[in-house]
Amino acid sequence: MESRANHPVDDVKTMKKTAATFLFILLIASPLFGAGKELEVRGRTLSSGTPPFLVTLPSGLQPVHSESVEHPAESSRTRTFFLVRETRKQVEEMLVVQIADMTNPQAGPMVVPPLKPYAEKKMYQKGRVKKGEVEVDFLIQLMAWNPDASSLQPIVRKGLKIPSHWALQVQVLFQPQVESAVFLRYSRDIGSFGLKVSDEGTAWDKDSISGNEKKVYGSFQRAASGMIESLRLQNR
Repeated sequence: MESRANHPVDDVKTMKKTAATFLFILLIASPLFGAGKELEVRGRTLSSGTPPFLVTLPSGLQPVHSESVEHPAESSRTRTFFLVRETRKQVEEMLVVQIADMTNPQAGPMVVPPLKPYAEKKMYQKGRVKKGEVEVDFLIQLMAWNPDASSLQPIVRKGLKIPSHWALQVQVLFQPQVESAVFLRYSRDIGSFGLKVSDEGTAWDKDSISGNEKKVYGSFQRAASGMIESLRLQNR
């Protein structure tokens, strides 16, 4: 784990494996940024054309890649957008936006898996809010960035370094229309908050978190809550 190799190895491996599995499940459920395209970023505001929604990001993230994958067997496609904030080519914040669309309305309802924490013992917050008639699920938790994950290679190929660090992440999941689902994953390196924090996973356990770890978690929690609060779903 580079300079943070003192993570509990088994704990990190388990979290990475769980994260990769969860991402694969969501992908089975296409693709450009810019004005007039499917997704647009202006300052800290991210807007989607289809399905239509707006969200204010915690900081200014720049788009680096987008792709679209068709899933004929599931009568669906997944559009994925990657945004990052980096310092000297090292990623400090990351946002992955995935939009799943049904391509055949006669294929049956879209199945959206529930959000689950990677590790129950770690500090996390799970909840649900309503935006009009749409239920929005969210999950804030500690996770491990894995630069070797196949899902992150589009970022790596851009010449950006994803450190093998602990990161805090908020997942936001909602289904604004019967034929579509949106999954947002915003994460931030725990070392980017300007406070000295522990690399030991046990320092982030919910029954023992304290000191700078608790301050960092609280800061991220407020940023994530602001992002969720800013979400606006629009009519077609």
